[in-house]
Amino acid sequence: MSPAQPASATLSLPSRRNDHAVATTPAAGPTQSAVDSHELLRGQKAVDIVHNGSTYRLQATRLGKLILTK
Repeated sequence: MSPAQPASATLSLPSRRNDHAVATTPAAGPTQSAVDSHELLRGQKAVDIVHNGSTYRLQATRLGKLILTK
């Protein structure tokens, strides 16, 4: 696993809509978006996510499920 990126880093995603693009949905209030799990995992089985100072681990199982642990 590579060192964690600074909190100010942004995730770069494709601009056209396809299986790996951010899909926005209309909502009352703030915009909601979806990110394909392949974009987060980038070919790995697991990735660490830093959120509010805590590190979480997102892991893909052999059956295609996702597990998020603290």
